[in-house]
Amino acid sequence: MSNSPDKMSADAPLSPELASWVDPSLGSTRGTEKPKDPDKGYIALLGWSLNAVKAAQAFDRRYVVVAPDWARDFCEANKIPFIPWDFLRLNDRSMEIARILKNEGVDVAVPLFEETVEWSGAINSVLLDKPHMYGQSILFRDKALMKRRAQLGGIRVGIFEEAHEKEDVIRFMKRVNQTLLKLDGDPDDPIHVKAFDKAGCLGHRMIRKIEEIDQIPAEEYPLLMESHLDGWEFAVEAWIHEGKIKFLNISEYVTLGYSVFVPATKELESWRDAITRQIEKLIKTFDIQFGLIHPEYFVTADGEMYFGEIAYRPPGFKAFELIERAYGFSPYQASMLVFDPKSTREEVDAFFPREVVDAKGYAGCFGVYPRRRVVSKLEMPPETTEHPYFESHELTAPTEEVVPDRAAFGTHWGLVFFFGDDPIRMRDLLKAQEELDFYV
Repeated sequence: MSNSPDKMSADAPLSPELASWVDPSLGSTRGTEKPKDPDKGYIALLGWSLNAVKAAQAFDRRYVVVAPDWARDFCEANKIPFIPWDFLRLNDRSMEIARILKNEGVDVAVPLFEETVEWSGAINSVLLDKPHMYGQSILFRDKALMKRRAQLGGIRVGIFEEAHEKEDVIRFMKRVNQTLLKLDGDPDDPIHVKAFDKAGCLGHRMIRKIEEIDQIPAEEYPLLMESHLDGWEFAVEAWIHEGKIKFLNISEYVTLGYSVFVPATKELESWRDAITRQIEKLIKTFDIQFGLIHPEYFVTADGEMYFGEIAYRPPGFKAFELIERAYGFSPYQASMLVFDPKSTREEVDAFFPREVVDAKGYAGCFGVYPRRRVVSKLEMPPETTEHPYFESHELTAPTEEVVPDRAAFGTHWGLVFFFGDDPIRMRDLLKAQEELDFYV
């Protein structure tokens, strides 16, 4: 390791303030961290994730966390190698972090969040001497460019356009419904509007009536507009090495924005071969040689598969944790493995279990949104906690009584986790949570 002034010393004596940050569950504080192999890659983790840090400490690769300065005290207290960096925006100093990591001897940067995908592209274009990687990362961030690239590769997408102001959305909605031969008095077909570069459901709205367009705040423009696809929406997590799929998980959404479980039901898994061909087409179209991708698709009633979007980072809703619960391997370690240019094909092949057949059960989670306008406490429903599939939750007591209005799809207040051996029972259980009050 270099003595770069930008890199925090892991051996400094702890002040009383820092001592309060010590996490006794971490291998670095217990002295149980796995020894690192100097012949394998040195990984930079872009963004903060405690579960990613725990996975890195149990893995044989050297690692360093690149995160905002607020993570400094925790990292210093727990002997976590750390370099501070502000990911707010790419600017004239952007190449500085690439130089710091190159001087440190880092081999590759792994993005942990949507906001660090562009940074990983910029950094890896330097570390790996592959200039096209920055441009590729822009495709993963800009939903309009992403869909155009998919179209060029012969991948099915719905109708989409960019909007810079309210009038653009009105014109698009009218044009879509005109194309669908809607008559005066017929209900409009809905459209979707999404932020260009935010993760998951952030900034996502379904517009059912022209009047609802007025509810879009001015600061959300420009945005992407899409036609509505009636179909079965699902997500894929695919680990890629040397341009080949090494493990492909299908995550089944019960209700978008509320619940997901892995592996999928037999009904959705029956599409695995078709889904695999679509992912292979995606890999070719986006020229993906390594890494973890998280695309979303629709299967329509007539069996056609439509591409929704693709992310080059771990999915939300703790999907990595669900996959680990179901299969027993660490998806964070898997990502470090396939990103590492020093990983061998044999090592990668030996790491992954067999899809579906090696799963120990079905892991699911439900995102809780308060159903009442005013709440005073967290009260876990007995229908949830007494169910044999219930495992844990990460809900906390409300900090205010008046529940804020949900903007667009909104942000859940926390997740509830389940595990069991029957996917149909899991699906029904997750659906049933929507009718329960967790905050009263």
